Amino acid sequence: MSNIPVLTIDGPSGSGKGTIAQLIAKKLGWHYLDSGAIYRVLAQAAIKHHVELDNEPELAQMAAQLDLVFSLDNDQLVVKLEGDDVSHQIRSEQAGNAASKVAALALVRSALLERQRQFRQAPGLVTDGRDMGTVVFPDANTKVFLTASAKVRAERRYKQLKQKGIESNLSDLISEISERDKRDSQRSVAPLIPAEDALVLDSSEMGIETVYRHIITLCGDV
Repeated sequence: MSNIPVLTIDGPSGSGKGTIAQLIAKKLGWHYLDSGAIYRVLAQAAIKHHVELDNEPELAQMAAQLDLVFSLDNDQLVVKLEGDDVSHQIRSEQAGNAASKVAALALVRSALLERQRQFRQAPGLVTDGRDMGTVVFPDANTKVFLTASAKVRAERRYKQLKQKGIESNLSDLISEISERDKRDSQRSVAPLIPAEDALVLDSSEMGIETVYRHIITLCGDV
């Protein structure tokens, strides 16, 4: 499968990597993997079945048997856990923080590694996450690390929540995002760092279109 091209887009929460990855996957006609959604779904499953988020052996067993289905509906990612649509549930701040804790567990990451690699199918794969270019697909043809300041990412999240009619506090969002960044970058297993051969892009002052053009050019499709 090493001859099937892969584009990895890694980066912290709120950097825009998911939006960009879906746009590029659609443009190229490639498959798409939102690796973060897998960890969010696992955290959701743990909460559903009353499993503590630090119970590594049980979480790893659950990860190996996770009943998870991804699909795209009108360009929107639909995620189903055990037949139930959890697409909106897993996008909450609570789900993101829970996923960050689960993702720090070595046995869990090992259990999900091969499952993620199975998404590599012709004609190609675009994937976003935190260790796609460093651990899951180290041989990827093109690697990008997309970042932005915690303040900018919190402001983006605040606007998203406001548009959905969800009350939130900007200061709390900044604190939560900063704490998650610290946890993700300092974990001993697959820390959030750019791959040595990745292009690092700071989207703090970039629009989606600008970031998109940068990355699609790397893919040789301008």
